[in-house]
Amino acid sequence: MIEMQFKPGRKHMISLEDIRKAQELLADNAVRTPLLKSAKLSEITGAEIHIKFENMQVTNSFKDRGAFIKLSSLTGKEKERGVIAMSAGNHAQAVAYHAKRLKIPATIVMPETTPATKVERTRAHGAQVILSGETLADSQVTAEAIVNEKGLVLVHPYDDDRIISGQGTIGIEMLEDEPELEIIVVPIGGGGIISGTAIAAKSIKPKVEVVGVEVKLYPSMYAALRGEPARCGGSTLAEGIAVKNVTERTVEICRKFVDEVRLVDESHIEQAVMAFLTHQKTLAEGAGAAGLAAVLAEPQRFRGRKVGLVLCGGNIDPRILSSVITRELQREMRIVNLRITIDDRPGVLGRISTLLGQHGANILEVSHRRMFLDIPAKGAELEIMIETRDQHHAEQIVRLIEAQGFITRVLDAPGGRELR
Repeated sequence: MIEMQFKPGRKHMISLEDIRKAQELLADNAVRTPLLKSAKLSEITGAEIHIKFENMQVTNSFKDRGAFIKLSSLTGKEKERGVIAMSAGNHAQAVAYHAKRLKIPATIVMPETTPATKVERTRAHGAQVILSGETLADSQVTAEAIVNEKGLVLVHPYDDDRIISGQGTIGIEMLEDEPELEIIVVPIGGGGIISGTAIAAKSIKPKVEVVGVEVKLYPSMYAALRGEPARCGGSTLAEGIAVKNVTERTVEICRKFVDEVRLVDESHIEQAVMAFLTHQKTLAEGAGAAGLAAVLAEPQRFRGRKVGLVLCGGNIDPRILSSVITRELQREMRIVNLRITIDDRPGVLGRISTLLGQHGANILEVSHRRMFLDIPAKGAELEIMIETRDQHHAEQIVRLIEAQGFITRVLDAPGGRELR
């Protein structure tokens, strides 16, 4: 058994040696995920994109690494008492999975807003799940109360040297597989994965840039590094990194080893999830796609550089994924909602349907509005959702309908675009 010894007296307690020892421990206990070049994403962004596929871990996220390192370090008495963790999903699944393997009783506290798929998978690994609070910070309060009451061992998702050391093995692997990487882009929630990855990467290759990415609604690390209060809140697709509270440990490491923290909005996260699905044929949850979102948002920052992206998790709820796909098709104008003012008489709908069919548009939904006062007594409004090839095709369809004398409006055109 390899023993990890953390040296007292250092401000940050983790060294490259610690991370290398964690790498040895993980050899038969976590997947050594591939780092693969993406020709298509490189073409789209203008950077040479290499993807670290952490969604290929057993629990589909990088959390497998730190969870095993932490749980395997517990004493016999600590294992007997059991562990508790708070998590929005991925840390929960990893702790539950490795606790089951190591025969350790596990309790997981999750926010009530956690996607159902993550809750179900955590329970499937044998853990007791408690849903408490709206955010991870709320869940932490509950977890700490249970620790005080029952004496369970808290397995913190990021404020722990062993957790950070486990996650840091990602940095070693990326530079082993592609030593010429110039930039490594890592999502930030509490800061565990970027702390470990940055320590490893900078220790091996000091000139490599480490860029962190947070969602704009939860800029915790971004604000902490500037000594500013963080204004956090709101619903985000990237719930895995929707963390209100970062800790002194991870802030200190990021201040020393991370070159920059960037913020991304919801639309770019959605685009990144879709890009992974369509161009890489792989699933990324919102948090997992944050690195690509940063590159898509400001490609000039990364253009011409050799960039490593950590796709840190793929546990996305199928219902949410379906919504993301539909929204992206609307942004690309491959799904278009039209409102057409028509005469309320037989045959009009048939004329429009025939016109759409003759010109290659597929009708997805149709509804009539007759009883609203802003519609003439002898008129109606037809709301119709159609599938088109692209924006040019959609514009052609609108012109054809208007040429037949029908007033036509495009609903929810992205960025206020008018189709003409």
